[in-house]
Amino acid sequence: MSTIVSTQVQLAARPTGWPTADDFRTVQVMYGDPEPGQVRVVNEFVSVDPYMRGRMNDVKSYVPPYALGETMTGAAVGRVVASASDDVPVGAVVLHQLGWRDVAQAEAKYFQVVPEIPGAPLSLRLGILGMTGMTAYVGLTAIAGLQPGETVFVSGAAGAVGTAVGQIARLLGAERVVGSAGSAEKVELLTSKYGYDAAFNYKDGPVRRQLRDVTPGGVDVFFDNVGGDHLEAALDRMNDGGRLALCGAISAYNATERPAGPDNMANAVTRGLMLKGFTLPSYLHHGPEFQERMTEWFAAGKIAYDETVVDGIENAPQAFLDMMRGGNIGKMVVRTAG
Repeated sequence: MSTIVSTQVQLAARPTGWPTADDFRTVQVMYGDPEPGQVRVVNEFVSVDPYMRGRMNDVKSYVPPYALGETMTGAAVGRVVASASDDVPVGAVVLHQLGWRDVAQAEAKYFQVVPEIPGAPLSLRLGILGMTGMTAYVGLTAIAGLQPGETVFVSGAAGAVGTAVGQIARLLGAERVVGSAGSAEKVELLTSKYGYDAAFNYKDGPVRRQLRDVTPGGVDVFFDNVGGDHLEAALDRMNDGGRLALCGAISAYNATERPAGPDNMANAVTRGLMLKGFTLPSYLHHGPEFQERMTEWFAAGKIAYDETVVDGIENAPQAFLDMMRGGNIGKMVVRTAG
């Protein structure tokens, strides 16, 4: 074992509105030999996710804000190259939350050993086989209580969570699955690859009108990644007893002015709707159930996926910025190992 240089990306300034490259800085940290109980991991992939934008603000939320001058944390997957712990051996594949760095070194308790899955790149542990897929599963089951034969609408359907939601909804017995996306290419992908019966480009016209056209029988379950006009449109189309799983509101993450609320919230009363927001940390107990079902679906060839891969840890900020502007199809990851 020996010393090693870890390249890490830190938050240098709190963004106002849309983040820029100047809000981040790249630093190099030297690690000595792992101390007793520590392990050293060379990351292979690092995740960039929409929720990270909220953590850049110094406000109370379900997780503490990022500290200025500290390395950005978040999901990553890599291999153990040095270990002073009996619990995490050299060669093991591990998940962790130490984030935007190419080498991570810390106590063994911060790393979760996971099995390699035949035919699955390690990056899928950050996407469809990991927290992304589990977010979709929890939202449809524990939050929305999806029943066979129902109609599901997904906003931001070509993103990492959205591509998972469409497939899982279909596997759980949904009768009709429709989604929105931000380009003709993404709309085509949803219907040709991800099991969506219909999809529309929200840039082509009012979401209210376009959603009405593709949901002649109304909507039973709305899985919301966008908020704003998509939430408003869904409230128009919800059937009596409909459920709205509120996962994200990316349309407002970079707003500098308070966004306008939906003008039709009274529908929640008259139609007996359930609107429930959720974040995954409160539902981790569903992990074993999700892993069992997703592993079975994946092994049976029933799960499709796309990834947008950016090379180089120093490019993590640009990957994040591109993802926030819809520049990804499926999960956006940063490949940190050659």
